[in-house]
Amino acid sequence: MLSFWEQKNFLNYDLIVVGAGFTGLSSAIHFKKQHKKAKVLVIDRGVFPSGASTKNAGFACFGSLTEILDDFWSMTPDEVLQLVEKRYSGLTQIRKQFGDKALRYQHRNGYEILVEEQVEALEQLDSINHLLKKIFKKEVFSQVKDPSKFGFSEQVKAVVKNRFEGELDPGAYLNALWEKASHLGIRIISGLTVVEVDHEGGRVLAEKKDKKEIFEFIGERVAICTNAFTQKLWPASPLEPGRGLILLSKPVAGGIPWKGGFHLDRGYVYFREVEGRLLLGGARNKDFEKEKTTEFEVNPTIKAHLERLAQEVIFPGRPLEWEMEWTGIMAFGSKKSPIIQQIGKKTAVAVRLGGMGVAIGWQVGKELSELLSDL
Repeated sequence: MLSFWEQKNFLNYDLIVVGAGFTGLSSAIHFKKQHKKAKVLVIDRGVFPSGASTKNAGFACFGSLTEILDDFWSMTPDEVLQLVEKRYSGLTQIRKQFGDKALRYQHRNGYEILVEEQVEALEQLDSINHLLKKIFKKEVFSQVKDPSKFGFSEQVKAVVKNRFEGELDPGAYLNALWEKASHLGIRIISGLTVVEVDHEGGRVLAEKKDKKEIFEFIGERVAICTNAFTQKLWPASPLEPGRGLILLSKPVAGGIPWKGGFHLDRGYVYFREVEGRLLLGGARNKDFEKEKTTEFEVNPTIKAHLERLAQEVIFPGRPLEWEMEWTGIMAFGSKKSPIIQQIGKKTAVAVRLGGMGVAIGWQVGKELSELLSDL
């Protein structure tokens, strides 16, 4: 039961954003900066974002050598170039907007380890560098002369360095977005699950976790930024969820002899050093079908695969103990480009970020804001 004052002040907005992850908050911030007097509300079902924003590995990346080569099977060279440019531009923008200190950004380079069956990718290194020079003006990838210095097993036949890649703290990035949103006067309500959106009329129904009370909000515009959790609010959405597992070790005895972010297996597996620990994640390609889910559970097949990689490839013959594990839910589709489109008279979406929310969430939010301004 709401009071007269609550109905008057808390239910009607110029923009309602569903989803308080990187994309949702970015959309709200860009819109509010453009429309300073607008009332903007962001709603999320969790205390923290519920998808992948603060559950990812913190890679400030745009694609490894084999990942980019893999893209050529489904995309034209121009499309691949546009995708890389969008990702790198997005990373540059958030560093400029919030600063490296706020993001806890570290530029320690990126690397990709190649096993025997992937070494042939080196034959394409020069051609990929030539293509990417249109964006970076310099060579992006180079082969490490002495890969043995990393201490990996003999299964690793080559290591490729990416001079333009770094790492950040996803929680620090979210904090920066929260602070910016608060400074602009954007209202954020957590702990409410949006169960229905009227795409034509702007009506948004949300319920508390106990489902004992329904709140009806009205927005002049509504933005759906729920990524993998979009199906209920937009049944026609052409995307599918993709779960990602991350393992975090206890501090590694004897220290870690390398820094930076590492990729393998066409970008499906990734690892980095975090405060003396090994953070290792990915490998959903080892069980694609079971990982097409929105359930936050651990797939034992994938966990076992990652643990084997840690012991047999990354730290062969060294003791390693695990301390934490968690999963995040991303969204994918037939194309790697995000969906930014109007789906009703008052409603637009920005979803399907393809596991690259850190890189493109801010830019996608800007594009969605511009679309919403025209509704």
